Amino acid sequence: MRMGLAIDASCDLPRQFLQQHDIAVMPIAVRIDDSVFKDNRDPAEIQRFFDLKLGSRSHSAETEPCSVEDVQKLFLDKLVLEKDCVFCLTITPSRSPIYDNVVKASFAVLKNYRRVREPLGITGPFLMRVLDTRSLFAGSAPSIVEAVRLMQANETPAAIRERLAYIAENSYGYMLPRDLYYLRARAKKKGDRSVGLFSAVLGSTLDIKPLIRAYRGDTTPVGKVRGWEHGCETLFGYAADRVRAGLLVPAMCTAYGGDLSELPTLPGFDKLAQACEECGVALMQAPMSITGMVNVGQGAVTIGFAAEEHQVDF
Repeated sequence: MRMGLAIDASCDLPRQFLQQHDIAVMPIAVRIDDSVFKDNRDPAEIQRFFDLKLGSRSHSAETEPCSVEDVQKLFLDKLVLEKDCVFCLTITPSRSPIYDNVVKASFAVLKNYRRVREPLGITGPFLMRVLDTRSLFAGSAPSIVEAVRLMQANETPAAIRERLAYIAENSYGYMLPRDLYYLRARAKKKGDRSVGLFSAVLGSTLDIKPLIRAYRGDTTPVGKVRGWEHGCETLFGYAADRVRAGLLVPAMCTAYGGDLSELPTLPGFDKLAQACEECGVALMQAPMSITGMVNVGQGAVTIGFAAEEHQVDF
């Protein structure tokens, strides 16, 4: 059985990894003033976003996740011809409509795939499985990395789905924002009251940054740090401790809302890299998606991993 993966563009993974494993990306359209970006994890498009220096105005951006019709087209024009089973992994539906769009599209795909495949002599059923990663940004990455491993091991679709549901339930995504004023402006634009004006002003005045966790579909602050550099050390130090404690998927996923060459130079990253090397864990580095940057601001740092449930103490 030919198996494949499709993800939405806000799932942060290196471009090389996506290409190596032939992972389809469902794009997101981003409009900022008169500029339109196709967020499909293309490094050239991310660089264009940086070059236009739109970061300070990005909080007013409009984002349009891949529509039901676009998902249908991607599958019926391409994926049903190339694969026999495709797992679609998306960020949590509490933060984006993309999961619901893919579920709706799946009904039409499963109804119409035979008329596309049979004229080309492709027999047998086509399976489409839609999974919520229960996280976002780098927090969605462990499920995708595990899906690749399971497919390479020739596991059955049923076994893969069961395992991915377990990994999603135990995936942790953390974010350290750089600019609270931006985060508050974007939250206001989207009608999200999670970052109030008083908190933004107080935090910026005292240089206090929140550490935000995405876990089991919920996104909430779980700690505070003084100073962005100290926040990096705290976040990467925590990640190194989790690596040494043992992960469910041998990968620590990191993403950065800026020039990716800066990520390894951030305070504490070297200690995380050392822990990963000692424990045989892949340390993945990816640029944050354009969608991620317009939602939380440039310069944000995120990490994602899968681990057994544990107490967080920042």
